[in-house]
Amino acid sequence: MTYPNLFPFLPELFMAFMIIVILLVDAFCGSKKGGITVLTLLTFVVCFVLQVFVDIGTTQYTFNNMFILDSLAIGTKLFLYVLSFITVIYIKRYIRDKNMLVGEFYAIFLFAILGMMVMISADNMLILYVGLELLSLALYGLIALQRDSLKATESAMKFFILGALASGILLYGISFIYGASGGNLQLEYILQSTLQSPNDPLMIFGLAFVVAGLAFKLGLVPFHMWVPDVYEGAPLAVGTIVGSLTKIAAVVFMVRFLVDGLIAAGMYWALMLLLLSILSLFFGNIVAIAQTNVKRMLGYSTVSHMGFVALGFVTLDFVGLASSMFYVLTYSLTALAAFGVLTLLSRDGFECETLDDLKGLAKTQPVYAFLLLLVMFSMAGIPPLVGFYAKFTILSSLVSHGLIGISVFAVIMSLIGAFYYIRVVKAMYFDDPVKEVKPADVCIVTKGMLLANVLLLLLIGIFPTQLMMYCQSLFN
Repeated sequence: MTYPNLFPFLPELFMAFMIIVILLVDAFCGSKKGGITVLTLLTFVVCFVLQVFVDIGTTQYTFNNMFILDSLAIGTKLFLYVLSFITVIYIKRYIRDKNMLVGEFYAIFLFAILGMMVMISADNMLILYVGLELLSLALYGLIALQRDSLKATESAMKFFILGALASGILLYGISFIYGASGGNLQLEYILQSTLQSPNDPLMIFGLAFVVAGLAFKLGLVPFHMWVPDVYEGAPLAVGTIVGSLTKIAAVVFMVRFLVDGLIAAGMYWALMLLLLSILSLFFGNIVAIAQTNVKRMLGYSTVSHMGFVALGFVTLDFVGLASSMFYVLTYSLTALAAFGVLTLLSRDGFECETLDDLKGLAKTQPVYAFLLLLVMFSMAGIPPLVGFYAKFTILSSLVSHGLIGISVFAVIMSLIGAFYYIRVVKAMYFDDPVKEVKPADVCIVTKGMLLANVLLLLLIGIFPTQLMMYCQSLFN
């Protein structure tokens, strides 16, 4: 009997082990919950170290080639650990103030991260699906964990029902591709099959369902119905996770499925993604204008940003894919900063989530107002912040492939989108306060982390070359 090589799988094993440890500590430590937060932070630090340790410079396979550890997997996982660490720093005080179940929250959160790690390293359609479901089920639980909130429960139910439907659609598409490829689930075998018969009607039919399922997970129109409801209804701690970390895993999921397995049918799925991107850019930006709830506005904003990310896939080359990866990494960092500011401005009995809550913020909390101003300008794509360069890389990739009309349309949509970002700035700096916003008492580490997060948006925007080269190296 041969045993699988567990060396490439060490970070995932450690993550699973720490989930059990945190649950046991929570069960026996009584009311002393501070140690659980420390254990969670330690988990991400050790996973980061282990991920660097298992990187031997070559692509590794294990579990009968169903698990792959390549440059793309290692690079995105390292970013995932760093952003997860920052997320815990932001939300630890919020969870305590809202009297949420600390042990259960962090255990489910780590389950979600484990699901993302499996998605990122899956080289088999079934393992991709398992990782996706592990992530989805954890998110359903996180959203509904605040049991005294009717809005959170409603959002979790909507997300669960629509997510189950999308998972069924995705699995249905996988079954068609499985049949068209001669009964194979490995992505390399599916690639060989599509190279031999790229116009197989059964394959194309299954591909349509797969793209629909992927579009739901990414939040593209018309599969975006869950995004604004989940952003608005979920507690800010959960919204921080859904609005930032999950986007990285979703993009890698698309790379594995569409590029690694179905690139031979790229002309078909690129056309589908192009249509979905156009719809997302249009409806995401137009509907966001009418929102007065900042979390809901960020939800529709995410729809438009993911439309930009999908445009990078339309080019069908590694430059476009690297541009999409750069976009999603920097957007995750930007969204993390946005939710970080809202989380630190919230306290027990008060959730900072509407435009009225932010009116006059520059007069009462000038530092937080300035940080949120930089975040909004980055999302709007105003130089020299990183959002400008992220959009520029996607647009230049489109222009180089002759898609000038699409590029012009994307620029117009970005200009429209700038309106609702600038409206937040206008409310902070030019309106009189409606409510007195008193930020929660947080430690200097949390404040320093938020400041460093926002400064990164400026530094990467001024010096984007290194990160862009790193993103390109993930696809070599």
